[in-house]
Amino acid sequence: MTTNAPGLAGLIAVAVLCSGAALAQPQSADRVVLVPHRAVYDLVLDGGKASKNVESARGRIAFDFTGDACDGYALSFRQVTQLQSGEGGPRVIDARTTSFEAGDGASYRFKTESSASGTPTETVDGIATRKDGGYEVKLTVPKPETHREAVAALFPNAQMKAVIQAARAGQTTLSVRLYDGANGGKDVYETLSVIGRKIEAKPSETPLQRPEFESLARWPVTMSYFKVGSGETTPSYTISFELYENGVTGAVRLDYGSFALRGTLTRLDLLPQAACAK
Repeated sequence: MTTNAPGLAGLIAVAVLCSGAALAQPQSADRVVLVPHRAVYDLVLDGGKASKNVESARGRIAFDFTGDACDGYALSFRQVTQLQSGEGGPRVIDARTTSFEAGDGASYRFKTESSASGTPTETVDGIATRKDGGYEVKLTVPKPETHREAVAALFPNAQMKAVIQAARAGQTTLSVRLYDGANGGKDVYETLSVIGRKIEAKPSETPLQRPEFESLARWPVTMSYFKVGSGETTPSYTISFELYENGVTGAVRLDYGSFALRGTLTRLDLLPQAACAK
């Protein structure tokens, strides 16, 4: 199981203007506004998928997403998951991410901390910046080092905006390269997003059953992540969710290959946001 928050934070977490009336207004086709919000998801083992060495699971995802395209986007994310297998006692995985992405997607500052069942915390701290048609990553932890990639990649919020724009345009797939600081800060992923038809039914999750979401479009999306250079034809992991055009996500499913988790949105707080012309 990956200990970094793949897209859910950048993907799962990520328009909407500051008032409820503004929130209900449709957005222009070429502009995506990600709404600041606080969300909590309760996790359980997905019983519909055969699991290897995992008999039960429970956990929680909680995050705060703030900012805008003018000042940039800040994220505080935590996922705690307890896995129970037949070969031993429970194993607890605790992953935390804090990040800041420039509003224009030109830079991405991140820090991740992860541990499993009391093992020493693994920390990765760095900044990625678009440069010379690609991007450059400068790490300070676990050790100072710099590495460069000649091929461009999107950072998490830019990826989320691209998926929403594709959904509005009626596209059914979108392929982009993503850098999110995962796995030591050196990995980059090819992502494939499969976008379903716009959902017309009312949301099943209570926090989303509110007037400000009634006029917002939403789509079922499945994102698959393939580690660049691995040669693998099966994804490292897959995330499925219902995506609103303001960046809020519901009905989450995290598939790690050997097992999968389902997440139910149990709390959603929309946070104030200043007007931004970008």
